[in-house]
Amino acid sequence: MSWPLGRSKNASVLQSTTQKPVRFEISEGTRASLDRWMQDPLMLGPEYLWRGRFHECLHISTRQYARIVRDWVTSIGLEASAYDAHSMRRTKVTQIYQKAGNLRAVQPLLGHTKMDSTVRYLGVELEDALAIAESIEI
Repeated sequence: MSWPLGRSKNASVLQSTTQKPVRFEISEGTRASLDRWMQDPLMLGPEYLWRGRFHECLHISTRQYARIVRDWVTSIGLEASAYDAHSMRRTKVTQIYQKAGNLRAVQPLLGHTKMDSTVRYLGVELEDALAIAESIEI
């Protein structure tokens, strides 16, 4: 993840499937927390926020991340089986889509190059997708 500390409301991650950066918004409170964390002397460097368990892996694995999310969810009293790292990714874009009704607005947030990928990912019905697509003037 990278962003100029304290300057931007956005960050980007490298999407594992396409190796392309995907930008996303970070709230002010989260930015402040991350800024403090990144100033900690225990930080390995600017590359990764969380170190892996083994020296040859500088960052945490997806499995370790999944465990962290599970622990966070259970620590606030929610059922772990109802939440996972992937559902957290989907939540915000689903809310944006429901509010705006604009598939093109969420497509770059997901890093999708094809609209049909976005339609499938959000579970949008074909009729809804066609109606929205027809309402967008190009």
